[in-house]
Amino acid sequence: MIDVSADQAVWTSRLKEAYGETVELEDEQGKSSIYDIIAEFEVGGIGYAVLKGTGKDVEYEILRIVVSPNGLPELENIVDDEEWEDISELYDEMTFPVDDAE
Repeated sequence: MIDVSADQAVWTSRLKEAYGETVELEDEQGKSSIYDIIAEFEVGGIGYAVLKGTGKDVEYEILRIVVSPNGLPELENIVDDEEWEDISELYDEMTFPVDDAE
């Protein structure tokens, strides 16, 4: 479990700086799809990206950002279900903060 809150996360833009507003990802079957880069952030020294698919079947993805040996940011799946759930909840908290005054 990742024990962090939204105030510990930092918005970043490494993917957009390297690739622009979209990225092309290939699935296990070799099919390529274009995704819009919705958000990027770092927490606990690890970068994450929120991507939105294009077309009829719009899907959102949350992926980990890693740096390749040549220094470029790359994306990898989050294989740990608990990490994915924690990061998903953290992004929701960052995007839709709860008003403590209620």
